[in-house]
Amino acid sequence: MERLVEIVLQSGKSAIDLTLYVLLPVMVVMMAVMRLLEAKGVLAFVARLLAPVVRPFGVPGVGVFAILQMLLVSYAAPVATLAVMEKSGTSRRGIAATLAMILTLSQANAVFPLLAVGLSLPLIWLTSLVGGFTAAAVTYYLLFRSDDSAAPETPAPETPERPSGVLALLVEGGQEGVQLSLRSIPILVLAICLTKTLEATGAISLLSRGLSPALASAGLTGLVVLPIATKYLAGGTAMLGVAMDLLKEGGMSPLELNRIAGFMINPLDLVGVSVLISAGPRVASVARPAILGAAVGILLRGILHLVLV
Repeated sequence: MERLVEIVLQSGKSAIDLTLYVLLPVMVVMMAVMRLLEAKGVLAFVARLLAPVVRPFGVPGVGVFAILQMLLVSYAAPVATLAVMEKSGTSRRGIAATLAMILTLSQANAVFPLLAVGLSLPLIWLTSLVGGFTAAAVTYYLLFRSDDSAAPETPAPETPERPSGVLALLVEGGQEGVQLSLRSIPILVLAICLTKTLEATGAISLLSRGLSPALASAGLTGLVVLPIATKYLAGGTAMLGVAMDLLKEGGMSPLELNRIAGFMINPLDLVGVSVLISAGPRVASVARPAILGAAVGILLRGILHLVLV
């Protein structure tokens, strides 16, 4: 019991430290910038400009917003775009392709903090786009052949009336960043607690030893099992905490971080999927083909990282 209490307290401290000193500053700045770009019409312009590029992969033009939200804000931000697609008549086939793409992309709330400890931004964005569009195309053309409607192209979501002053827009975006960061604390505490419990019981060590031969052939150590297992068991935010600890303690090098990033940094986990399909019943109904398509995209991303790093 004493050990359990110690794990709970350590998990709480790790979660608060990560939220206040890593997630909060990054999310405040990124959300402030995104809010300003949105209000000034930059995001809408980019969406119109890139829509012809994404259509061949089965992604509606409004899906460009989802890409920007994933790469620049967080894994939860594309819920707004999915909700627009849910209500505006976008076909389930298009929704499935967009969801598969989102589940394959790297989420900004994990990427930007890891840049400070050696993650390569050009590489992670390159493999995200290649893997994301592959996942979308596989889902659209192979996994979801039938369509439920011939809905017209989804229009870009209208931007609600906001304060026009630059400072007011930055403050509004910063406040959203604060709320987003604080909402992550409960799941982060629970996830880190679960991970530390698995460590204490020896489950992670056993898994690491079992996978060590396969990892060694790829030039990796058994310790990289911990952040990967954490990601799929407890979500990307918990993975971020574990990865940061390993990097600070020297248990994992920046080189190893970049080699496993393709498999590790994406929202395809219990937490990420649950959040994204909350956009509506039509989105939830296409989860299965979208997850299968995302698995193909993530496999491609992982191979690219192993080859390119």
